[in-house]
Amino acid sequence: ITRILSAKDPMAPHNITRYSFKEFTYKLDPSVEQMSTHFEMEGNLLHNESEEGKKILAEKAAKEEARRRAAENESLGAGEGYHDDKPHRNQFNFSDRACQTAAPPMRDREIFTQPPPSISFGNTVTLCEVFDAYTEDLERQKIAKERAAVAAKISKNVQKTEEEEAEEESAQRDSMKDIDIVHSAEMQKSLKIMERLLNQNTYDEIAQDFRYWEDASDSFKEGEGTLLPLWKFWSERARRKHVTALCWNPQYHDLFAVGYGSYDFLKQSSGLICCFSLKNPSHPEYSFATESGVMCLDFHPTHASLLAVGCYDGTVMIYDIRSKTNKPLFQSTVKTGKHTDPVWQVMWQQEDLSKNPNFFSVSSDGRVTLWTMSKNELQHTDVMELKLAGIVSEEGEEHEEASLVGLAGGCCIDFNSKSEHLFVVGTEEGRIHKCSKAYNSQYLETYDGHYMAVYGVKWNNFHPRVFISASADWTVKLWDHTSKNALLSFDLGNAVGDVQWAPYSSTVFAAVTNDGKIHVFDLAENKHEPMCDQKVVRKSKLTHLCFNPKHPILIVGDDHGGVLCATFLRCLLPCPSSLSFLLPVFPSPHLSQVSQVFSQPQEDGSAEARGGDEERRSRGEEASSQEERRRRSR
Repeated sequence: ITRILSAKDPMAPHNITRYSFKEFTYKLDPSVEQMSTHFEMEGNLLHNESEEGKKILAEKAAKEEARRRAAENESLGAGEGYHDDKPHRNQFNFSDRACQTAAPPMRDREIFTQPPPSISFGNTVTLCEVFDAYTEDLERQKIAKERAAVAAKISKNVQKTEEEEAEEESAQRDSMKDIDIVHSAEMQKSLKIMERLLNQNTYDEIAQDFRYWEDASDSFKEGEGTLLPLWKFWSERARRKHVTALCWNPQYHDLFAVGYGSYDFLKQSSGLICCFSLKNPSHPEYSFATESGVMCLDFHPTHASLLAVGCYDGTVMIYDIRSKTNKPLFQSTVKTGKHTDPVWQVMWQQEDLSKNPNFFSVSSDGRVTLWTMSKNELQHTDVMELKLAGIVSEEGEEHEEASLVGLAGGCCIDFNSKSEHLFVVGTEEGRIHKCSKAYNSQYLETYDGHYMAVYGVKWNNFHPRVFISASADWTVKLWDHTSKNALLSFDLGNAVGDVQWAPYSSTVFAAVTNDGKIHVFDLAENKHEPMCDQKVVRKSKLTHLCFNPKHPILIVGDDHGGVLCATFLRCLLPCPSSLSFLLPVFPSPHLSQVSQVFSQPQEDGSAEARGGDEERRSRGEEASSQEERRRRSR
């Protein structure tokens, strides 16, 4: 038998498994250590023939020679009187040196320049011109005083809360004089900074993916794309609550508010508002508790600290997130005309002529109400009462009994960005009504296309005539408000919770469904199939979504109280080579693009819509009894 010597160690293990912190799993380590050490000892021995060894031997010989000479001198009797007459070296190498240089001569330089050109100007002023100038100045001063008064009204309540907080802090300081520095405000600020630093290290990989991740397979995908999940936000106080509202802050693009309530109308509890930041996913920056469940919320577009909130019991409130107290600045009551049913949506509007902030609310009690912030309370004005539209018979006649039942329950509302007086309202009956602020006696138009409750309507950000709607009958429909029939219809295979237009494109929108999927469509690429159809949660129903106005990310909420942040990969973006869409977009190319999409023939889409109408009508009839029970429970 021939034996072959090799460098491999037969006793070395070949099945070493190590834990990978990057992939969060155990993986087999292919590298095997083949070297075996039998004896190892560290020492300080040097070879005599080496340079360092020779140097050490020479030093030892010199020391021995010095000892020998000292012993000889002592034996000869030199003793203490012995002196060495050998001259010493100048150990500092000192020397005196001097140098003389020539002084530079002084020189004066002058230059002559031409004087700058001057023009003589003169004018004649009349009394009329002086009067007009004074009148304009008085008008400017009057407007400035009005604006200052409005700002004082808003800041007055904030100052009150700040004064109360200052009194509380002073009382706490008086009672905590003997307490150590651990409970001081400086320590809290330092702990907050340390928490941010720790979270930055903990979520560094997610931040790197958000900035630089690119999927190499995107170059081979045509008409398809994927979403990359990033951060997950959750709070212990939101356990067993549903995410009922999402909204990004218009000034701080990393801050967003989440409303927690319950869509199970037989199991209602208290509500919660949490403001999360992308810089700290582990814990909310601000949180406010409410007595009733939160159903909707919205940030003010200019005053970024004001947050309007609608609750399940019909109350609307306004919070200042800068305030440390849990009390709202304004709150509607029965005396001030609060809603009698849940408030499903609130939307801020432009300030009125007196520069008072105001917002609209829509509720299941059939009222569309305008709320105005006055000095000490909220003033309400009912803009529209949603009358229940009659049921049309086979002969085309409308039953009069439907108008006597009551008002239609409003579920969602949105205002046209170009024509501010126009707005559309979605109802629980599946109808969409086009209304006007200036004409509240009846609807401008009614759109019949859905057979169950309409959960979301949104106007297009660039096209003034187009809006989109999402319903519980599994469909998302695209409308032109000048036509009663839907332009396009998309069946998503499950109840649709919310729909949103992308802020960077006029043809991209996204919707979420109860099966945990996010559907992203680009009508410029494909008008029938989604570019992305991705499941992001396992055992939860997605309820709402919201696009970030600046970054290519969106957030989605589910019925377990979780919020997921996901980013678009390059194939879903309109500008793959750059991120120019983050800059302000001019609507003219988008307007022409979406007009071109809608001007193309829609025969295929109409046929698909007609084919699915019967199935959706049957689903609507089956769910009608459930809708009636839900309305009675409220």
